[in-house]
Amino acid sequence: MIKNPKMRQFLKDKISVSAFFVLVILYTAILFAGFFATYSKEYSNRKLSYAPPSNVYFIDKEGRFTKPYTYNYNRVLNKDTLSVEYRQDRTKKYYLKFFKKGFEYKFLGLIPCTRHFISVEDGGELYLLGLDINGRDNFSRILYGGQISLTIGFLALFISFPIGLLYGGASGYLGGFIDTLMMRFAEAIMSIPSFYLLIILAAILPSGMTSSQRFALITVILALIGWAGFARVVRGMVLSIKTQDYIRAAEVSGASKKRIILKHIIPQTSSYVIIAIALSIPSYILAESGLSFLGLGIQQPDASWGNMLKEAQEFANIVYRPWLLVPGFLIFIAVLSYNLIGDTIRDILDPKSKVM
Repeated sequence: MIKNPKMRQFLKDKISVSAFFVLVILYTAILFAGFFATYSKEYSNRKLSYAPPSNVYFIDKEGRFTKPYTYNYNRVLNKDTLSVEYRQDRTKKYYLKFFKKGFEYKFLGLIPCTRHFISVEDGGELYLLGLDINGRDNFSRILYGGQISLTIGFLALFISFPIGLLYGGASGYLGGFIDTLMMRFAEAIMSIPSFYLLIILAAILPSGMTSSQRFALITVILALIGWAGFARVVRGMVLSIKTQDYIRAAEVSGASKKRIILKHIIPQTSSYVIIAIALSIPSYILAESGLSFLGLGIQQPDASWGNMLKEAQEFANIVYRPWLLVPGFLIFIAVLSYNLIGDTIRDILDPKSKVM
């Protein structure tokens, strides 16, 4: 039995609970990406570039249920239309295998493992979401790409929120000329068009940088841009909180300004911080995806949902290869889920903000 009334209120909202479970599924998938992936990051079969998703069959030719199996694809040229087609080689079945040994990966990034959730018999090929132009498995790349696209928000928050909390808390509590000076600086940061700045900064990064280094720098850039607006709201809350009796009592008792800010004022902003975290993560996800889509973020051959979606911008791919749109759909689902959860948390922690 859940005793916390706010938790019970959240659990009553079926849409938010569903969004929460969607995020749990997404983060579980990327956390164990090596286990769920059917191929490694380096896998490429250029002979089957743009091959469609493999068909998995559960019923044999006689109409009886059987173990799931698939057929390999053959790439052929249609002489009538002069187009490339992929036809199933029905001369041999390849049965799906679960927990079969395959390529080596590190479980949770630490433990070397070779077991995979799903694979296929030796000699078979299993492409659950087809292949891209370079013959790379989209399903596996979506799992690996999600590790970047879905974690960048949390990493950026670890930098921007402590800065915003301390900066806004100090500005609001100290007041006077210091408050004015600090807020003018924060407003100057806020006035910078963030997305265009990201494009400029990402474009001037050295070309020899690895994707991991780019990822770290983009995270820092996003964080250093995003703290100012958060600090301004915290400052407004602190201006109200510092007039409370318990703050004056702490001042009279001789508590230092540092202790008052860290121990008494900032904890009172926790409700807003929780709401801001839930609503800020989607913007970081979209920012990284946008940069990678433009070719200024994570670079090929490393995957992120943004640079994977770039391939789907061609009209022919949208029409004939819709599986390339899956990363964009997942970005939409992740952002929508965070927004739904954030709105519900805001209504619970701050009922006055709820529109009647």
